[in-house]
Amino acid sequence: MKIENNNIGYKSVLYALAGNFIITISKFIGFAFTGSAALFAEGVHSFADTANQFLLFVGIKRSKRKASERYRFGFGQERFFWALISACGIFFVGAGVTIYHGINALISKEVSHFSIYVIYLLVIAILIEAFTLKTALSELNFSKNKNKNKKKSLIKIIQDGDPTTVAVVLEDSVAVLGSSVALVAIYLTHITQNYIYEALASIFIGMLLAIVSFVLIFKNYEYLIGKSLSEDILEKIKDKLNKDPAVEKVIDIMSSAVDVDKYHVVCEVEINGAALIRRSIENGELRDDFEDIENKYSDFVKFSLDMADRVPRLIGAHIDKLGKEIHDEFEEVAQVDIEIR
Repeated sequence: MKIENNNIGYKSVLYALAGNFIITISKFIGFAFTGSAALFAEGVHSFADTANQFLLFVGIKRSKRKASERYRFGFGQERFFWALISACGIFFVGAGVTIYHGINALISKEVSHFSIYVIYLLVIAILIEAFTLKTALSELNFSKNKNKNKKKSLIKIIQDGDPTTVAVVLEDSVAVLGSSVALVAIYLTHITQNYIYEALASIFIGMLLAIVSFVLIFKNYEYLIGKSLSEDILEKIKDKLNKDPAVEKVIDIMSSAVDVDKYHVVCEVEINGAALIRRSIENGELRDDFEDIENKYSDFVKFSLDMADRVPRLIGAHIDKLGKEIHDEFEEVAQVDIEIR
């Protein structure tokens, strides 16, 4: 069965990449004129977001490559690898530099130069980031579960959603909040002439980035070590196999993620060969063989050898049929292997 390429997250990452690139340039220009610690923190934050979203974009593009002889299940997991690197970048570049600059601002006690244009800049940044956040949320199917048509909470969507799109949602959420905090901090610093507001804002933004990075690191870690399908879906697959007359019992069933919402399922079953032969008898497939024997031992030996060759083919064809039915019924299942004990 072919594993299809996944376009989930492409639109939200592309929009976020373009938006954050523009915002990054604008914030650093504003910092150059004002020396604002909060604005510098937001500039570093937006630069980290731009770099990270570029890595997410690389991951999506590389994950769309076709399966090869060496990588038979395709390259879907590449998006998790690049998303993991992106999450580490958020921590080391975004959180680290931002917190350091905030601490340095506390030590230096310098009050930044105020400009009304910085306020305009941050308001525009909030609007752009809010737009990319809305795009990412729509890709996560916030209003309904695409598979079951049921509403889901935002927390549940983040838990179950594509790590790439979730990264954009969390980064843009922090970006909107961070820009808002920076806006308030700059205004308070201006009217009080107290450096502490911008310094604390910088540290606060850095801490938010650190939290986001840990959430994304562990989310991608789950996929890279082989996240399994939900127990509910595995039980449904197991029930389907157990109801088949040719399956004596399901010994084991396992799964591992190969892409976003796509899993490789391995089932170990015990086959009831008699049920398959009984079906052949009911279809009249053995009657002609019986009539050809004519009470000759040589004909009986020939029939026995033919039957010994026919049974594995019957089992193989039935296994393929079961695998196709599971693949068609459960859209999360990209590949099915049914092994016989």
